[in-house]
Amino acid sequence: MFPPAARLATKRLLGFRQVFLQSPAVSAAAAAGTSRSYSTALNYHIDSPDNNPNALWEFSASNLDRVKDILSHYPSNYKQSAVIPLLDLAQQQHGGWIPVSAMNEIARIVEVAPIRVYEVATFYSMFNRMKVGKYHLLVCGTTPCMIRGSRDIEETLLKHLGVKRNEVTKDGLFSVGEMECMGCCVNAPMIAVADYSKGSEGYTYNYYEDLTPKRVVEIVEMLRRGETPPVGTQNPNRIRGGPEGGNITLLGEPKPPPCRDLDAC
Repeated sequence: MFPPAARLATKRLLGFRQVFLQSPAVSAAAAAGTSRSYSTALNYHIDSPDNNPNALWEFSASNLDRVKDILSHYPSNYKQSAVIPLLDLAQQQHGGWIPVSAMNEIARIVEVAPIRVYEVATFYSMFNRMKVGKYHLLVCGTTPCMIRGSRDIEETLLKHLGVKRNEVTKDGLFSVGEMECMGCCVNAPMIAVADYSKGSEGYTYNYYEDLTPKRVVEIVEMLRRGETPPVGTQNPNRIRGGPEGGNITLLGEPKPPPCRDLDAC
């Protein structure tokens, strides 16, 4: 049994939650299906017409084969290990975000309580629980990119698209988010573009590096026209992660170590 203080605290917390859910602003937002603060969406779920547990959600026929393939990678008594790849597949199919009904379907497939799927989907930032654009632009905000101008990149994107962070443009094409270190600090600043425009069959996730405000706008407009911008570094004087202007060291084949036969040493 909980001590009296804990029971009282729990009762008050539930009371606060009930009052909040019955507030006109929250009720109206849920009824209209309108967006709400991104920070609140990270913390809890509120039913809306397009995101509620009663909505029917199933994997497509082609994706069912992929579901079987994913499950085959794990022992039959550890189906829950497939939660992350199945969430990723569901997100691709559903246009870049995962409704609660899709989480429930995954829970049914891997035979776990739905909360086991919810806790994964809410923990990892790569899973979106709000609508995103067909092109979801993720700006790296970690220190190396910030020092190299990522704040200017994000500000340029938001101004050019006329949105705030995590909002979707009116045409549904673009949204802008932030992601922490993508592991390409040598080519900072950079963005990643999750392309959901072709569904799960044509889904891509690409890095665009060595960006400038001018270049990131050009990339957006190429995507708008249905073109495929060249991925990787956007600096014409660099090759991948090499130094600008070309290598000045390691210009030939490296010499082998002096002793390759350890038994002979």
